Amino acid sequence: MPAPYLHGVQVVSKVNATRPIRSVNTAIIGIVGTAPDADPIAFPLNTPVLVAGDRLLAGKLDTTGNKLGTLPHSLDAIFSQIAPIMVVVRVAEVKTALGVLDVALTQANVIGTVTASGQSTGMQALLTAESALGVRPRILGAPGWTNAQTVATAMDTITTALRGFAYYDLASADVPSAITARAAYGNMRSMLLFPGFNVFDTATGALIAQPASATAMGLRAKLDNDVGWHKTLSNAVVNGVSGLTKPISWSLQDPASQANLLNSKDITTMIQKGGYRFWGSRTPSVDPVYAFESAVRTGDVLADSIAEAHLWAMDKPMSKQLFDDIVEGVNAKFRELKAMGYIVDAKAWLNPDLNTVTTLAAGKLWVDYDYTPVPPLEQLGFNATITNQYLIELIK
Repeated sequence: MPAPYLHGVQVVSKVNATRPIRSVNTAIIGIVGTAPDADPIAFPLNTPVLVAGDRLLAGKLDTTGNKLGTLPHSLDAIFSQIAPIMVVVRVAEVKTALGVLDVALTQANVIGTVTASGQSTGMQALLTAESALGVRPRILGAPGWTNAQTVATAMDTITTALRGFAYYDLASADVPSAITARAAYGNMRSMLLFPGFNVFDTATGALIAQPASATAMGLRAKLDNDVGWHKTLSNAVVNGVSGLTKPISWSLQDPASQANLLNSKDITTMIQKGGYRFWGSRTPSVDPVYAFESAVRTGDVLADSIAEAHLWAMDKPMSKQLFDDIVEGVNAKFRELKAMGYIVDAKAWLNPDLNTVTTLAAGKLWVDYDYTPVPPLEQLGFNATITNQYLIELIK
């Protein structure tokens, strides 16, 4: 029923509901690798294929059961953690005249290019996934190949373009060589892993060594789904592994242990404590602002969620109400994320120094925001003091 008319003055109440901002889906995996026994129709070469948690479709990467190439084992490792949405790009293996894998040329296929006809190959095809499949992969890797620093460097470019995060295996024989190899990396959108995992291979009925990056990608998607993108990979139990390829000493209170030494050099390692776990939360970035995996991904989620949520505002006539709606919508999202524990806090506002008569006349509006990501508790200390004061309790 209409509101009753008030004689002399009519009071109209208007409630402005802010437009909800949804966080982007961070749990989508983008993976590149080889699978020579794959069904070529289901997985054509250099073509992003959507595997939406479908084990039957993933099984078509291995039509013979021999688990050849890198993709069959990698997807097994991922599915051991979660059945996620994945974008899979299969590339061709190159063999020498003697029938031996040509590693260098196959690595080139993994890196890929854009051909003269405009086709994106290898990991470059991940950049076309959003237009082709409607999803943007954000958890990236090429297990079995990014242990080559040249492949990892190429993947760095992809992570930047997609606002993604990649996991790289350090191809090192021991802890000292892993620390030496770490110096070649510096991309904030990556995490370095050492050593690898031993897993059971159904094709041979024996334990085999596998890169840790595939397991990390699956666990990252699981944590995003079950906990949130603000939780780092560290100290979460992984499934489907039976050991480490190299023994790593670890003690929670010993800074000189190998695990803590690797962590001090920005390398995530693995420990066994109530199951096998990743141990370490850092990126190889020299910028302390992006030292933690969670800080990088928080910045990406906020930037993309805010930007993608404001398509509705583009090309609308400028007005104070429009500006207020935009700013309040962003701040409402920040309050929601703060209440859920995803961020410490954040705030958006209009910057008068950037929003001048000239910029507004040109159709430009700048909204500033700052935020504090949730850092992981990396070091926990207790100070002990011996005291006699509790002895009095003995005679009460």
